Amino acid sequence: NRSVQAFITVQVRPLSRAVIDAFKDSAAAMPEVLSVFVLAGGDDFLLHVAVQDLDHLHAFLLDRLSKRREITGFRTSVIYQQVHDSAPARLPDA
Repeated sequence: NRSVQAFITVQVRPLSRAVIDAFKDSAAAMPEVLSVFVLAGGDDFLLHVAVQDLDHLHAFLLDRLSKRREITGFRTSVIYQQVHDSAPARLPDA
C-alpha cells in the first residue's frame, strides 16, 4: 500500500553530533521512512520515504517533519519510476 515514494533532503541546526544522531534515530523509526542517509555538503540528510498517496506524503511533511525544531529546511522529490539492479557488477580495478 505504498504507491508513492519520494526523496526528501533535510537540513538541521545546530550541526552537532547529538542533533545528527538524534534526528537519524528518530527518522529511522518513522514507519514511512525506508532509508536514512547522512550526507556531506549542503544537505544533512536524505530520507527515502514510501506512503499510500500524495495526501499521505503531504501529511508526513506537515505533521512529522515541519514540526521538528531542529529542521531548518527540506526539499521533496517525488519518484516516478525506480530501476533497480539488486546485484551490481564489480567495478574494474583502476
